[in-house]
Amino acid sequence: MTIKEELKEEVKEEGGGEDELDALDALEKEAAEYNKDAEIDRILKAFKLDAYAVLDLQPGVPESEIKLCYRKKSLLIHPDKTSNPRAPDAFDRLKKAQTELMDEKARTNLDECIADARMLLMRERKLTVDSEEVKNPDKEFKEAWRRKTVEVLVDNEQRRRKQVKAQMQEEGREQRRVDEEIEGRKRRREHEAAWEQTREGRIGSWRDFQQKAKGSEGDGGGKKKKKMKVLG
Repeated sequence: MTIKEELKEEVKEEGGGEDELDALDALEKEAAEYNKDAEIDRILKAFKLDAYAVLDLQPGVPESEIKLCYRKKSLLIHPDKTSNPRAPDAFDRLKKAQTELMDEKARTNLDECIADARMLLMRERKLTVDSEEVKNPDKEFKEAWRRKTVEVLVDNEQRRRKQVKAQMQEEGREQRRVDEEIEGRKRRREHEAAWEQTREGRIGSWRDFQQKAKGSEGDGGGKKKKKMKVLG
């Protein structure tokens, strides 16, 4: 028997009427809304680059647990099940986290970052894998590990964004080079087309020039040169 059923039985045994049962239902709905609001708040406050934190799971859990956890939480905070205006954002973040953990490559990258954070924390505290603090981590160590994980994930994200920016810049330079080559070929084609269009005119002008030159030579050839008299 659930707690709700036990309370209803107590109300009936004590002679309570429908009003008390309705009040009990109202309290249950209020508690359910409180749980939904609390979960929505937790999801939105979780570090979004850490999918485990968003789903409130420990690293290394099996896929079946990831699916089960997502199913429960998605039903709890679904925008159609609550009037909380932040539910859509929380639901989208929950879905993204589940998708990342179900992707083998993305999950492997996240697991490696978490392992790197643990190694860095051990190095800072001069611990080994055989240290009691590492073998049986307490709450303080787990919180420090989580904070170190955030640092590693932020650093990786910054480097990823720099690489994407550099790649986009390189692609932009390459695209400009291609555009310039295309524009250069276009100008050459236009120049060749214009040259071809004026070809007949140039040939005609050259022919006219040659004919005029021949005519000038013919006129000059009919005249005889005068002989110069020798003095003395």
